[in-house]
Amino acid sequence: MNTPIPGPAYSQDPESLILAPEDWPSVDHMETENDEPVDNVFSEKQMRLLTEPLYSSWRPGRPFVAMANVGLFYGVDLPPLVPDALLSVDVRLPEDLFPKMNRSYMIWKYGRPPDVVIEIVSNKRGGEDSHKLTGYASARVGSYFIFDPEHHLSKQTIRCYRLRQTELVLDKSGDRLRVPSLGLELMLWSGRYEETDSQWLRWATIENGLIPTGREQAEIEAKRADAAEQENAKLKALLREHGIQ
Repeated sequence: MNTPIPGPAYSQDPESLILAPEDWPSVDHMETENDEPVDNVFSEKQMRLLTEPLYSSWRPGRPFVAMANVGLFYGVDLPPLVPDALLSVDVRLPEDLFPKMNRSYMIWKYGRPPDVVIEIVSNKRGGEDSHKLTGYASARVGSYFIFDPEHHLSKQTIRCYRLRQTELVLDKSGDRLRVPSLGLELMLWSGRYEETDSQWLRWATIENGLIPTGREQAEIEAKRADAAEQENAKLKALLREHGIQ
């Protein structure tokens, strides 16, 4: 884990990761996508549940990007990691997503590693707690979560690793599912999502709880509007009783 990363992405100081566009390395030789399918339908839905609600309902007051199954490049001559989900705050998506440089999360372009990476375990061969753990440590990911709903790799459904210098270390504290710097935490939630009942991994804010999906947020707003309309109808009826139109 202590081997330096070749290329401009390696640094102990995150500020030095920021490169001017003229200093960006060529990516012509890099394979940024290969059209391989995700593991299974549950994983596909779970990835979306870890990204869509952030865009629909989270209001951190800071720019952010949330991605699923997109390449994370952390060294010019290193193969990318492909996290099931990532979250990076204080960065912005480029306006045009089609140029090759913009199709993946390249640390030297975004200027910093992701704050959070999440892997969803679907079998014993994915290397989530072996070579991927080493890779995310090399990429300087701040918090790494392994969600193992079927307990292929561990008896723990969720494990969290925190970056300590150059290594990702298992967090055994009571705050192991929190990302305090972002005001977020992960939680297990049993419910129905996209016509499927299961136990899901979801984002919540530390202060206000579960971050709703776009559909849930629309239902919340509809209920509020309906309650307001009922209150307004009651007020009008009361006024009529007193002869006030």
